[in-house]
Amino acid sequence: MANHKSAKKRIKNSATKRLRNRYQAKTTRTNIKNLKLTTDKAEATTLLQKVSSMLDKLAKKNVIHKKKAANQKSKLAKAVNNIGKEVAPKKVSRKTAPKKKTK
Repeated sequence: MANHKSAKKRIKNSATKRLRNRYQAKTTRTNIKNLKLTTDKAEATTLLQKVSSMLDKLAKKNVIHKKKAANQKSKLAKAVNNIGKEVAPKKVSRKTAPKKKTK
């Protein structure tokens, strides 16, 4: 247990900040899930702006890493751009390795 007054205050402050950070992170994750489930492009665009702002705030406060926020924003933007488009499956080439010669 803390012996100094300042240490007790830091414990109390960090507990408060932790709760706030957890709440904001959970809210952001919920909004990301809602954005992924959205099929309307206009609604998805407005949600994307809201979610990217939330991700930036979390990265600024070091709740999540800034590169993780950037990766998530990129993936979400790509998903929003593909709403309503028919995405053709990629053709997989079946190149086989050359057979080994046996003696």
